[in-house]
Amino acid sequence: MTYLIDRRLQGKNKSAVNRERFLRRYKAQIKDAVGRAIKGRSITDIENGEKVSIPVKDVNEPHFGHAHGGVWETVNPGNTEYQKGDQFNRPRSGGGGSGRGRAGNSDQTTEDDFIFELSREEFMNYFFEDLELPNMVKTQLTQTVEYKNQRAGYNVSGTPSNIHVLRSLRGALGRRIAVGGPARRQLAEAEEELQFLLDAGAPADEERVVELKDLIHHLHIRLNAIPFIDPFDLRYSNRIKVPKPSTQAVMFCIMDVSGSMDETRKDTAKRFFILLYLFLKRVYEKIEVVFIRHHTAAAEVDENEFFHSRESGGTVVSSALNLLQKILAERYGSADWNAYVAQASDGDNWDNDSVLCKQLLNSGIMPRVQYYTYVEITDGPPQNLWEQYCDVAAHHRNFAMQKIVTPADIYPVFRELFKKQAK
Repeated sequence: MTYLIDRRLQGKNKSAVNRERFLRRYKAQIKDAVGRAIKGRSITDIENGEKVSIPVKDVNEPHFGHAHGGVWETVNPGNTEYQKGDQFNRPRSGGGGSGRGRAGNSDQTTEDDFIFELSREEFMNYFFEDLELPNMVKTQLTQTVEYKNQRAGYNVSGTPSNIHVLRSLRGALGRRIAVGGPARRQLAEAEEELQFLLDAGAPADEERVVELKDLIHHLHIRLNAIPFIDPFDLRYSNRIKVPKPSTQAVMFCIMDVSGSMDETRKDTAKRFFILLYLFLKRVYEKIEVVFIRHHTAAAEVDENEFFHSRESGGTVVSSALNLLQKILAERYGSADWNAYVAQASDGDNWDNDSVLCKQLLNSGIMPRVQYYTYVEITDGPPQNLWEQYCDVAAHHRNFAMQKIVTPADIYPVFRELFKKQAK
């Protein structure tokens, strides 16, 4: 009888290796297809998979064929229209053949396209392939797993400093009881018999008495030879390293909700925030999001009020930065939290307040955050806040700023903000 055991790594998913090979081989074509697909979808759907198509000519395998060679004359039966030497015009391009596709209709898939579906994870990997969080290697936030020591019972080997005295003595006592048990029972029986012979009224059997005394002496020596503690009895506290929960992140969303920020600009800011959140979500298992809106005064609100509230009046950006600094100190001051800040504004602010914003960032905020991004949503010239923030960016590598004019600029700006840094 023969037993067959399938020890392949992909026993239940035998095409996984071929799929990975295919994705590696046609990486450039797939990235182009993903780029085209991104343009036609909203950011809220960025986590889903995607059906992409690449030209068949790019996936055809090269092969050898046998050519006829020379000059050939053929006879086609049923030809009643042409004779040898006749000439006729070449058919127009696309005019012949019986392909399934429809010429001129870009929405219709033709036979010249090879269609396959990328999973959610594959799609996100291609989308974020050339991006990484700034200073990620330096700070080692994602790839390095932190461990903590945790007691996990006892071990028979270890260092002297980890000897567990109580557990070792308890084991030694149990060993002595187990090893000396039969000898103690035999000693008790021998002593009881000797005492009976000595207390008997009849003359005792002297030979048996001497034999019992020798046996008792031998048993005492045997019991005394049992060591009080043996190296086998030693027990050491066992400590293992268990991974700590993944480093937590907090994402601050700061947005100007004054009268100059219309719904279009708010929608643009919302898309940028969502994209940043999805990016951080790939790095951290736990992310807390804090929404801070401001006009002349700042307030921490929920997401619905953050994006849909309507305010009027002027703009004082420093009110939001003061609230940000307060929340950082009170709730996220420990080293277990990595703070990321995304600020969106049209750049309009009081001149004196912009100077105060620069001071708040340089002195209190930038040393506490991993990364600070500022996007100015305007189609006009840079405002005073932009000018002050340029000075902050010059002194802090973890501060980045870009300008967004239309929603189409969100992706290029995002990729520019989070592009891989030169080593």
